[in-house]
Amino acid sequence: MSITQTIFARNTVSMTDLRRDPSGVIEVANLSPVAVLNHNKPAAYLISAAAYEDMLDQLEDAALAKVVKARAGGKTVQVKLEDLYP
Repeated sequence: MSITQTIFARNTVSMTDLRRDPSGVIEVANLSPVAVLNHNKPAAYLISAAAYEDMLDQLEDAALAKVVKARAGGKTVQVKLEDLYP
């Protein structure tokens, strides 16, 4: 059993404070994650909608980069620009 636990956020809020003012917590957090603590241990992480959308974009970019690397050095085809737009 671990005595300490890493918190992956600069900001924290207790469950009680989150229940009292959820929109205030989100507003203060802005784009940074907030660790929601239950008995001083992280129970969840809260992020704004904008931060979540940014995270999804980054995950999509990482997945596409993986595809690009996998296809690098593969077969190429010569194409004229005029052939692409008739």
